[in-house]
Amino acid sequence: MPYPIESKLVVAVSATALFDLSEEHRLYLELGLDKFRQHQRDNRKKTPNKGAAFPFIQRLLHLNDIYSVENPVEVVILSRHHADAGLRVMDAVKEYELNITRCFFLAGAVPFPYMRSVNAVLYLSTNKNEVEEAVGQNYPAGHVLPCKSLPLDQDKQLRIAFDFDGVIVDDEAEQVYTESQNLDLFHEYERLNREKPLHSGPLMPLLQRISFFQKMERKKAEEDHSYTQMLRIAIVTARNAPSHERLINTLSSLDIDTDELFLLGGIEKKKVLDILKPHIFFDDQIGHLTPAADSTPSVHIPFGVKNFDKQL
Repeated sequence: MPYPIESKLVVAVSATALFDLSEEHRLYLELGLDKFRQHQRDNRKKTPNKGAAFPFIQRLLHLNDIYSVENPVEVVILSRHHADAGLRVMDAVKEYELNITRCFFLAGAVPFPYMRSVNAVLYLSTNKNEVEEAVGQNYPAGHVLPCKSLPLDQDKQLRIAFDFDGVIVDDEAEQVYTESQNLDLFHEYERLNREKPLHSGPLMPLLQRISFFQKMERKKAEEDHSYTQMLRIAIVTARNAPSHERLINTLSSLDIDTDELFLLGGIEKKKVLDILKPHIFFDDQIGHLTPAADSTPSVHIPFGVKNFDKQL
């Protein structure tokens, strides 16, 4: 029996994150809403290209293929489009064979408050100001950056990469470093607090839900050695030893494990991401994301002290 939506892993996404509607958005800004709606109606049969969030959403939905009876994953489109303009979006969903049936077309209204109606643990949008407002109101939202080269691999494996501080956990440790600007003091603080788990950050609920599937995946792999794991979770962080202990202890306290852990200690994240090739990467620092977004679908989480000055 299918899960009720309240029990599923639910991700909400804007139409402009799922599909490349940048030209349509330009039209809206230059000529206004009526011209935009007319353009969408006139071009209904023209399927838009894939957006930066498409690889993540497509492979997230493929998890339902593994658990086809329950269908425990759901994606909901939350869009500012009017319903008539949204017809083209729904046609594209069908064309790309995405199992998305729930869509909210809100005629210009702010979408993210509707996350609560579907119990979504993430909202992805290309609207920077909207995402900042959402995070400021404690909604788990991310700003999807343009990606020049989307992953082209043909398999269905989903690879997700997370930064740690300010994304999975709160910014307690980042505050310590920001205030001191002393790496030795930061490491000593983390060493002294290594047994004290950090508090949850914006995307901890997403990680907890996705790690549930990871555990089932690993069980399948143990039972069938020929089985290829369809989900891999990585943490890509600027932390290095000795601050690694608090990271690992925090995850262990929540019974969360990852497939890969990269303690970079200042190595540019893009260098690792270009080899890892995740379908999405979440980070709270735009400085790490801007170079990575050339080849990795990247999402900015505007949370915590690293973004405080920008929020003032």
